[in-house]
Amino acid sequence: MATKDDLKQWVLDAVTALGGSAPIPRVAEHLWAEHEAELRASGDLFWTWQYDMRWAAQSLRDQGLLAAKQGRRTGTWDLP
Repeated sequence: MATKDDLKQWVLDAVTALGGSAPIPRVAEHLWAEHEAELRASGDLFWTWQYDMRWAAQSLRDQGLLAAKQGRRTGTWDLP
């Protein structure tokens, strides 16, 4: 069963696999393609994972693992 904490690593893995920069919908597609069974078996996380994925990305930005937005809303997530 997946947890919100798993989403952080999954987001990093997805952005890396997608070339270091990816639009948010492509990241979501990648997570679903790679982790559908785990998400389906995750209770309430199944209903909130796309929202929680965005909070995971913010946490990764706070840790310096994803590039900061610096006030921009580009719709992409980038490795630093």
